[in-house]
Amino acid sequence: MKLKKVFGLTAVAALATIALAACGNSSSNSTKSSDGTTTVKVGVMSLSDTEEARWNQVQKNLDEADAKVKLEFTEFTDYSQPNQAVRDGDVDINAFQHYYYLQNWNKENNADLVAVADTYIAPIRLYSGTQDGKNKYTDVKDIPENGTIAVPSDATNESRALNLLQEAGLLKLDVPASELATVANIKENPKNLKISELDASQTAASLTSVDAAVVNNTFVREAGIDFEKALFKESIGENSKNWYNLLAAKKDWKSSDKADAIEKIIKAYHTDSVKKVIEESSDGMDQPVW
Repeated sequence: MKLKKVFGLTAVAALATIALAACGNSSSNSTKSSDGTTTVKVGVMSLSDTEEARWNQVQKNLDEADAKVKLEFTEFTDYSQPNQAVRDGDVDINAFQHYYYLQNWNKENNADLVAVADTYIAPIRLYSGTQDGKNKYTDVKDIPENGTIAVPSDATNESRALNLLQEAGLLKLDVPASELATVANIKENPKNLKISELDASQTAASLTSVDAAVVNNTFVREAGIDFEKALFKESIGENSKNWYNLLAAKKDWKSSDKADAIEKIIKAYHTDSVKKVIEESSDGMDQPVW
């Protein structure tokens, strides 16, 4: 079964009212179809080729098990929206974030969304700025004094990026990795680097105007970036759990009419076949963690 995609709620402003109305007419409380199939709406930031390959395999597993579950996707253009969509009931679950992001979003929005399943970890990387279509640098040590490095501006991804720069030896922070860091926590900056805070979707585009950028993996392939040529890669260690990607839902999802369908999705996701697709579709960039 081919995955069904619908417009993201933030994709086209002029369609916002229509999109919301459509969601309202087929909310999380909708009943099953005449043949007993339950549609589960999944919110994602970008249904890239790699993500689509994984979810196609999940749908295939569901179909082969005669689970009578159909996946329907809504793509968003802003990181602030997928969790709100789950909270509002516009989608049933989402798949776009790690634990750290979810915990911080819950805190900032007085919410209680929960993780329902681990999926994979995608180590972030620092990429060289480009000139005439080619990388300016081949080693993190080549980044010049007074250079500019772009990082995602949302709280958790900025903290993760700053810790990556610290691990790379470019700066030092005055807070541990377990706490959120901002540019105000930079206590040592020997090269006097300028940290440019941009929306996560824009750091890849900034590579033509900065010396380096931390690019979320969501946008690496879309930008045609070769992740194997990254200047530095985040190591997997003691704090890795913070960065596990996950499926999120409302706190009371187990008592919803979609509970059985969501359980079936988790079972279909946590299989060797999906693990293989994750590894192959990302060329090893992503690592399954269940």
